[in-house]
Amino acid sequence: MAPQEHQLVSDLEVVDRVRAGEKGLYELLMRRHNQLVYRIIRSVVTNDIEAEDILQESWVRAYEHLDQFAGHARFSTWVARIAFHEALARCRTRQRWRPLEDQAGNIMPEVRRHQTTSATPETQAMLGQLEQILQAAVDALPETYRSVFVLREVEQLNTIETAECLGLSEEAVKTRLHRSRALLRHELEGRIGSKIKEAYSFLGARCDRAVARVLERIGAGSLARS
Repeated sequence: MAPQEHQLVSDLEVVDRVRAGEKGLYELLMRRHNQLVYRIIRSVVTNDIEAEDILQESWVRAYEHLDQFAGHARFSTWVARIAFHEALARCRTRQRWRPLEDQAGNIMPEVRRHQTTSATPETQAMLGQLEQILQAAVDALPETYRSVFVLREVEQLNTIETAECLGLSEEAVKTRLHRSRALLRHELEGRIGSKIKEAYSFLGARCDRAVARVLERIGAGSLARS
């Protein structure tokens, strides 16, 4: 398939062709939706390296269960739901949850160190000082609010789409979004705007690396090499 034809093929058609044996086309789905999948995982875990690992596992799991995709929901919603539950399962298994703020509302020192050491070089290069401050503030939100905030404000999903991804009611999404905004520091509220989209990026070398590893695990060749 020529590169210019990639944008003309729907997710459903790609899924059907992958099911029929064209494993290499799975790369199209990953590259189209890696940003969404990564961001929903990153809204659950606050470690960049672990989030990338969970992303790869989520794509492999989605591939293994591709026959279960019935097309009732959008493919992006289907795979995002898989990623969300994969991230939750990882956290529960490792029992890694701990308070992110002290009684004064400050991010705990150990969290600051964890964020600094776990960020990949690509992330450090991409995020400026404002994005780092904003990301830390969002990370400090309780997971139940953080996931809604990231999908609605960062990924710009609507209420219905967010509810489908997280398995919530639309009213619950609205309530949690309102609460998440209230929990963010007031001084950051005016800075979110256009800068929020620059946080939690999953492009370039990181995307290439994850795609290559998943394709290797499922035994498919890369479109870039075909």
